Order: sequence, then structure tokens, then C-alpha cells
Amino acid sequence: MGDGIGWLLLLSTKRSSTIALSSAYCFHSVIMFFGKAPLPSASLEQSSWPRSGQVERRELWLWATAIVVTLLLTAGLASFSYLFEQSDPHFSFYLHQTVRGLVALVILFDLYIIYQQLEIQRMRRQLNEREELYRLISENAEELIAVIDADGRRIYTSPGYERLFGYTHEELQGLPIADQVHPEDRERVLRARKEAFQTGGRFRLEFRFRRKDGEWRILESTGGAVLNVQGIAEKLVAVSRDITERKHAEEILRQREEQLRHAQKMEAVGRLSGGIAHDFNNLLGVIIGYSEDIEMRVSQGDPLRKNAEEIRKAGERAAALTQQLLAFSRQQVLQTNILTLNHLVSDMGKMLQRLIGAHIELSTNLDPELGSIKADQSQIEQVIVNLVVNARDAMPDGGELLIETSSVYLDDAQARGLPFLHPGRHALLTVTDTGAGMDVETQKHIFEPFFTTKECGKGTGLGLATVYGVVKQSGGVVGVHSEPGQGSTFKIYLPQVADQLTAPKKDSSATGSSAGTETVLVAENEAALLELISDLLARSGYKVLSASDGIEAIEIARSFDGPIHLLLTDIMMPKLNGPALATHVVELHPGIRVLFMTGHSEPAETLHENVPSDSEFLQKPFPRDVLIRKVRQTLDLAELHVRG
Repeated sequence: MGDGIGWLLLLSTKRSSTIALSSAYCFHSVIMFFGKAPLPSASLEQSSWPRSGQVERRELWLWATAIVVTLLLTAGLASFSYLFEQSDPHFSFYLHQTVRGLVALVILFDLYIIYQQLEIQRMRRQLNEREELYRLISENAEELIAVIDADGRRIYTSPGYERLFGYTHEELQGLPIADQVHPEDRERVLRARKEAFQTGGRFRLEFRFRRKDGEWRILESTGGAVLNVQGIAEKLVAVSRDITERKHAEEILRQREEQLRHAQKMEAVGRLSGGIAHDFNNLLGVIIGYSEDIEMRVSQGDPLRKNAEEIRKAGERAAALTQQLLAFSRQQVLQTNILTLNHLVSDMGKMLQRLIGAHIELSTNLDPELGSIKADQSQIEQVIVNLVVNARDAMPDGGELLIETSSVYLDDAQARGLPFLHPGRHALLTVTDTGAGMDVETQKHIFEPFFTTKECGKGTGLGLATVYGVVKQSGGVVGVHSEPGQGSTFKIYLPQVADQLTAPKKDSSATGSSAGTETVLVAENEAALLELISDLLARSGYKVLSASDGIEAIEIARSFDGPIHLLLTDIMMPKLNGPALATHVVELHPGIRVLFMTGHSEPAETLHENVPSDSEFLQKPFPRDVLIRKVRQTLDLAELHVRG
């Protein structure tokens, strides 16, 4: 037999025979007794993060091997003591061999114990590192992780549940999941969980989950079933994310898109209405002008005078309708002043009470700290009247009407919720009634022109359209909240200004003579209206030069030898518009005054940039005396500039 540690033990028997046990054989026997060692190929297939069961089996093998080696060592020692009782002539040889085997066995056992402890420490360190990694992921992940058994009980919940919902771990364990889900979503959640356990598949759904303080949060949950070795679903792993803010942002975006589409539709309808009103105003100007001329030419008792008067009144009523169309399309010429809503509402109180009748109780709540706004006083008054009339019609059997003013500050988020408004301080005008209210579908159309819920012949459908146009043109926003049977609330936001109140201007044109002898160049593409204006000015003493378009007006201005004191031109004309014509004529006749006529309430954006800031405007259709006074006023302003 060779020397070395290849032989662990030589056991001598009473029959002088020996049994040799190799280290490889002993280790192989122990492993085969407790279980097969994993093959090298199997280790390659295992995950880099071994399961806890594999670690436990590996540790069991190490301890079993240590026990067997300890038993062998004990047996060796017993055999060593037995050898001393032998009278064998070869005793010395057996003694030396046995001692060597025992020494080798002890050294091997010590090495194995060291290796075993190192392996155990390495596995424990790996387990601790992975447990720490799992803990960090679980505690810091935004997602909410939950493991649920087949009965719906939570086996594990990540700390995110406590941070987001306010429940402690013990409270979550004692609360059924279904009780924390919104009643409208509960059946859908339970059905998804049941299907996942039955099919072993995955799920994805959104539902509302109640916080400890009662607030509902929207969760997006994904997950699937965990199968055991038999392929049966034992647990359910759900990973959820709080998407409440995202849902709110999506809702705000959807509302803004709807508001944009509505604004675009209203803009298109406004352009159409404004174009119709412009053309119609030209025709009404002819009708009103010639009817006034007939009234002036015939005597008081002439039946023709009565007919002309009725024609004029009908034309004026039609002109009022076109003004409402222009108000909706935001094309009115606004005479803006600094004013306060409190003064307007207070001054209109008695008139509004007479307007709504005694069966409706009118009350006001005015904020004394309300600032000033910059708007056309007559137009804002018209807005209030239209809202009050609309409320009155909604309460035929009586009710209550409340008008409130307040000063509000809109931050960036609030301003984004109200289209076309900028952050800052605004004056808020609120009109609330206790009438019949409106459904959602009706609210989508109430600001459209000619839309009405009243009986045929009871309304024009332009009241709220006028409100919309005036508020929008004044830089504000109007909104409505209403429910059937719960009344309606209209809210109007108008930007506040820091300027002081301005006193109303006196109309200097109301006094003094309106006749004159100056030369006036008139440019109007509507032939009948051009003839009427030229005739009225000529009969008032003015020298009139008539042109049917801008090109012809430039030729007349270039060829006329004398001075031209006033250019009276329409803004919208073919070939050459009014502002461009004015530029050419001013170059030919420096010092000439310009008076623009318009069937729109305000020049188009591109034209408005080219209109001089000191220009005068005359809104179509206009009566004869208004035309003559405005011409005289514009000429007198020119004389004041010269004298100054």
C-alpha cells in the first residue's frame, strides 16, 4: 500500500484482515445516501439568483457530509485503541499506517470544515445581498407590489402602499381588497382576479382605490398568476401604479381640445355672421337713408310719410339684429373706458328689477375690493341685460336671481383651465338663477347664434351669442354650469386693470352746425349707398367727389387740383382696401383727415395694423344726422390739430 492521504483508514479485524476506505468512496456514498449531486450542466441552467430551496438542500448536503466524516473519525479512533491489544508480529507496521491514516483524516476533516464554513458564509452573504436588493427595490419603486392568495388575502404588500394610501401593514392585512375598491369597479376587479387564477394568464386593468382619508386614487394594475410545480395557480402578483395625476391631465387636455374645437366652430360661425352682417348693413344703410329722405321731403299729413316712417323703423330693427350678429362675431367698434362692474350693476338695479318683473326676487352681492376693467360700458350693460332676460325666461313661475361680483386671481394652472385667459387678477361677474336649468347637450350650443330653446317667435337666439362675442372681444371668457331642475350659473371673467376710472366723454358734435363747405372724397363699392352718401353730403353744403373703389379714388385725388379736406372710405373694398387707400391719399394731400366706414364692428386683424391710431370710425348703417355730425366732427378735429 502506498503512503499519503489517499487512504483515509485501514480497519483491522480480529481475523487480521483490513478494510480500506478511500476519501472519494466515502464522499460518494454520503451524497448518494442523501441525494444526487447536481450535474455541472444543471448548474449552468440555474439562475444567478438561486432559489432558497436549492440553498437549503446544498447546506444540508454539507452538514450530512460533516456528520459522516465525524462518524468515520470516531470509528478510526476506536480501531486505533483496539490495535494496542494485538500480539501480531507486524504490530509496529499497522500502528504506523494507522497513525498516518488518522492524521490524514483529521487534516482532511479540518480542511473540509473550513471549506464548509466558507461556503455557508458565502451563501448567507449572497442571500443577505439579494434580500437587501429586493428590499431596496420594493421600498423605492414607484410601483405598488402585492402578492395575493386564492382567497383574496394579501400575502405581501410593498411599503409603497403605506406611503400612498396611509394604511399600515397590519391594517392592509386586515382589510379585504374588495372593500377598498370603488363600488363601480369592484365587479371588474374581482372578475379579472378570478380569470387569472383559473387560466393562469395575465391581466391589465384600471380601477379606483380608496385612501385611508377617503380620497379615491386611480390605479393601473398589471400582473399574473404564479404557478406551482403541478401548474396550478397558487398566488397572484399584482404591480400597480398611481395614474391619478395622469388621468387628470388627460381630462384637462380633452377639455381643452373640446374647447378649442368649440372656439374654432364659433369662430367660423362668427366669420360667416360678420360677413352677412357687413353686406346686410350696406343694404340697410340705403333703406334707412332713403326712408329718412322721404320723411324729410313730404309734409306731415302725407300718407307717404307714414309709409316711409315704417320702412325706417323696420330698417332700424333689422340694424339692431345685425349689431347682435356683429357682437357675436366680435366685430363691433368698441368705445372702451375704465369702469367697474359694481357701479354698472348698482346703476342698473332698478331697471333690471322692472325688466324681470315682481315675481322674481333680485339680489346682489358686490365685492367692495373689486378692481377696474377696460371695456365698452354699453356693451357690458348689454351683456348683463341679456343674462338677466335669459334668467327671467327660465323662471316663468318666479324664482330668485343673484348677481355677484368678486376679484379672483388665476394662477398658471387655473388659467390653463379657462381658454384664452392669461394668469393674473380678474373681475368675476356671476349671474345665478333658480330656473329650469339645462342639460349637457343644450349647454354645448347655447352660445351659437340663432340657437334657442324657446317657442317659435319667442326669441331670436342671439342673446347669449351676443354675450359670448362681447366678452370675448373684451378679452374675457364666459362659462356656464347648469343641471336640469337646478338652475343655471353664468360666470364671466374679465381682466382687471390698474388704471383709474375715466369720465365719459361729452359728444361735442351734438352742438353747433353740422353743415360745411369742405371737399369730401367718398369711396364706397356699394353703388346705391355711395349715391345716398354723396347726395346727403352735397345737400349739407359739402363738395363731394365720388369713387366706386380705391383705385378710382386714387385717380380722383391725383387729378383734383384743389385741396381735399376729408376722405370718407369703406374699410373693406375690392381691388384696394380702405387703409391702403388712405395711405396713398395722405401722400397726395398731406393734412387730409380720414373717416372710415365699416359694416364690421372692428377691422380685420391685418387691416387694423395699418389703420392710423387717430382714425375715426363710422358704424354702418347710420342715419342721416349721424353721418353729417360725424363728418363735421372729424373736420373740426383737423382744425384743432392745425391750431394746436
